Amino acid sequence: MGCVVVIALVALLVHWIGISTIEHYQDDLLFYLQAHIMLVFVSMIAALVVGLPAGIFLSRPSMEGRAERFMQFFNIGNTIPPLAVLAIALSILGIGSGPAIFALFLASLLPIVRNTYEGLRNVQGSLKEAAVGIGMTPRQVLFKVELPNAVPIIVGGVRVALAINVGTAPLAFLIGANSLGSLIFPGIALNNQPQLLLGAACTALLALLLDAAVSLISRVWLERGLTH
Repeated sequence: MGCVVVIALVALLVHWIGISTIEHYQDDLLFYLQAHIMLVFVSMIAALVVGLPAGIFLSRPSMEGRAERFMQFFNIGNTIPPLAVLAIALSILGIGSGPAIFALFLASLLPIVRNTYEGLRNVQGSLKEAAVGIGMTPRQVLFKVELPNAVPIIVGGVRVALAINVGTAPLAFLIGANSLGSLIFPGIALNNQPQLLLGAACTALLALLLDAAVSLISRVWLERGLTH
């Protein structure tokens, strides 16, 4: 059913945009789509590299009572409007992909840290006690008991961060970085509705496809984990 809805939506968008418009902007679309994916990929990898360990650290018993205070540090990218974050990054790092990646990294950080923290904190105490009872070290408890049980919540945070990232990336055009915003904003300035719609539709479809990919990968990984 979901595939039918997506196919119908794509067909409707193609009709609205027009085949001639897609053919006219084909080369630009491929170029800006690749640039958009690069911004998302690099910033998401950075957010995962920082966010997952940070969430694990904050979930440790030694951080109980202080975790929420530290969590506010990771909230910077969400409390400040995206344009303001881009402006700050621009003033520090200059024009181009660098400040855009930094701003997207900040915007993606909180959902990953928060869900990793909450996922680990919500693992049943009886499971951890049983693991300790059979002689597991704290490290083994973390990697063999806590993290596997927290995966669904952690993946939920990754999906939220990815949606925020993909949707914010078009704003990178405003600070000189290529993205699908390079179709959207000129379309607005020139009142070129097909061009605007092409950029916006591709951004939305990219978000849906990446979300589906993350969901599928996590589901397969969990199923394999359960069968072993």
